[in-house]
Amino acid sequence: MLDWTDRHQRRFMRLITKHAVLYTEMITTGAIIHGGAERHLKYNQEEHPVAVQLGGSDPKDLAHCAKICEDYGYDEINLNVGCPSDRVQNGRFGACLMAEPDLVAECMSAMGNAVDVPVTVKSRIGIDDLDSYEHLHHFINTVQSAGVKTFIIHARKAWLSGLSPKENREIPPLRYDIAYQVKKDFPDLEIIVNGGVNTLEQAEDHMQHSDGVMIGREAYHNPYFLAEADNRFYGKSYPIPSRIEIAREYMDYVQSQLDQDIYLGHMTRHILGLFFAQPKGKLWRRYLSENAYKKGAGLEVLEGALAIYEEDLNTVS
Repeated sequence: MLDWTDRHQRRFMRLITKHAVLYTEMITTGAIIHGGAERHLKYNQEEHPVAVQLGGSDPKDLAHCAKICEDYGYDEINLNVGCPSDRVQNGRFGACLMAEPDLVAECMSAMGNAVDVPVTVKSRIGIDDLDSYEHLHHFINTVQSAGVKTFIIHARKAWLSGLSPKENREIPPLRYDIAYQVKKDFPDLEIIVNGGVNTLEQAEDHMQHSDGVMIGREAYHNPYFLAEADNRFYGKSYPIPSRIEIAREYMDYVQSQLDQDIYLGHMTRHILGLFFAQPKGKLWRRYLSENAYKKGAGLEVLEGALAIYEEDLNTVS
């Protein structure tokens, strides 16, 4: 979710679900060490529970960055062992690390010794020709020996050459049965299923065989479908806010950021899907897309988009 799940997007998502764990985009150890921790790790306190996802393969650097993240107040430190992009591979992190379970275990041990918050791993079910269940079992067994209790498993293998990151999210078939088998073989571990989950009903089905579900792109493109998540999965009985109520509440956050000279487009790009599949929802997306990037654009753009949507909706109804 590089360049997607930044602090503005996570603050928006917290208006839809108060209890689902939010994850940062992957942040490399080099970015934190050399690019400035504040720039990459700043977040809003309303985001809790929030986990930071790191990319790296040097145990010392990962331990150092994990400690920095803990000091910032993150609730979980996650190591990405699932991203298949060329840039990630060239840095020797992401999915290519599935070929080096001993190194991953060393990294996780170093991180775990450096912090008190949970350290977790996000992986694929395999890479290239290392796609047998025996290899995945060995990987999980090796890494859990370093004290890792939680594995987020994207239930697709990844091809490190020949497929783009987008193709690696679509072409390798989903094999949820493999993630389920991991849970059977490691009942004491927390196994969270990821990949291709588009509805809360699907999430409920997966949780009959696993401990949880991670949802990525669907939550970004169609965020409102998570509005019932707190009541369905966390035992709450909250009134479900409307899309319009969420938009208006987000305006308060937008204004607070505009007051700090944050560019409007950085915030509105994350809410284009709020009215996904709704009558005339394209009007909302088009108005924001055409106006949020203009010089000097402010809160009036959001107000204008919402006014057009509501006016048109009233006309239709």
